Amino acid sequence: MNMVLRLLLVTGLCAIALPAHASSPSPAGPATDSVKHLQDYQVVELRRYTTTPGKRGDFVRYFDSYFPEAFEQLGAMIFGQFVERDDANRVVWLRGFKDIQARPVVNAAFYYGPLWREHRAKVNAILPDSDNVMLMRPLHAESGITVLPAVDPVREPDGARGVVVAQIFPVRKEQMDAFSSRAERAFLAYDSQGVRSAGVLVSLDAPNNFPQLPIREDGPWLVWLGVAQDDAALRLLSQRMEDVEQAMNKAGGLRGAIERIVMDPTPRSRLRWLTLNAATDPATP
Repeated sequence: MNMVLRLLLVTGLCAIALPAHASSPSPAGPATDSVKHLQDYQVVELRRYTTTPGKRGDFVRYFDSYFPEAFEQLGAMIFGQFVERDDANRVVWLRGFKDIQARPVVNAAFYYGPLWREHRAKVNAILPDSDNVMLMRPLHAESGITVLPAVDPVREPDGARGVVVAQIFPVRKEQMDAFSSRAERAFLAYDSQGVRSAGVLVSLDAPNNFPQLPIREDGPWLVWLGVAQDDAALRLLSQRMEDVEQAMNKAGGLRGAIERIVMDPTPRSRLRWLTLNAATDPATP
């Protein structure tokens, strides 16, 4: 019996019950008609990799070229991939699965499959640390990560645009419900021209069912994700985030410092600044 079939049997017998949360639909509009079938990802990995100094660009080119569609064909989703502004060696990517049972099946098919076998040596050679991974889920049905269409190489010849921001709150486990309710109300302050919320995630309380890929166990966290049109919109968003962080610190419920990650999307990142009528005018946000 091959590895994938064994994992299907194991995960079927040892199913982990999850809350009925799902990713929210993509925003309506011609630009998103093609991804209506790419929804409902209950499990999200926020993966932060450290690359060998000077080699981050190589990793980005390998990743963008080889991997997003491979995971999509297996039933997973690469929501987006990014480079951190404050760390020249750090890359971030977001991977989604339909549910926790799908995670080991998809990962086994990929990591024991021909594509990864072909490219793993050169990719792993520039990844001294790939174990910084948060296992998460949408906070509720309306807060899942927005699935945007793949970057169109004809209509978007310059690749993905915009600035992606992750705001990470380390929350005391017993305070998560109250804290997340306060935080969601506070996040409404981020809504403005040139800024879009892209999802609100919370740690998934489930064991690692694909132990070949370690996950962090120092949670839980609440994570807000958003996209700014440009640096001017980012400056306004940053001011509002500072206000929210001060208020949430004062309200209590945290067990550590709030982290903010400012990232540039890689050329083929789905999560980016994209107008909703991109089918007719993709260059105008």
